[in-house]
Amino acid sequence: MVQKYRQRISGPLLDRIDLHVEVPIVDFKALTSTQPGESSESIRSRVEKARAIQAARFKGLKGIHTNSAMTPRLIKKHCELDPECSGLMEHAMGQMNFSARAHDRILKVARTLADLKEADKIDADSILEAVNYRTLDRNLWS
Repeated sequence: MVQKYRQRISGPLLDRIDLHVEVPIVDFKALTSTQPGESSESIRSRVEKARAIQAARFKGLKGIHTNSAMTPRLIKKHCELDPECSGLMEHAMGQMNFSARAHDRILKVARTLADLKEADKIDADSILEAVNYRTLDRNLWS
């Protein structure tokens, strides 16, 4: 039934959505755990730092304040990949049949994930996580 419902959403529409996240059921032990998770204040601080990094990156560019607004030219400039990351992207593109639009969106999300880690370069973990956010409408790749 889930697959039937997902098929109602067109591929071109899904391509325009940056994050596809399937939220699993939270088990009882996790809900009743006394172990504290990451605080909202900590998360907010990380997001504010990432937003400041992006604001500095795009300072002086009219209408562009965040990674999501990057043009293809800016993606090439700010989302350079090392050979390992490039290989991961090539594998994902081939195995999952991603469109060019999905490719650019993956890079934007990976750049944001790297910003959240305050990293200058996009690393393999950021690429893999960004690819994972595109898999809701795809078969898992090996």
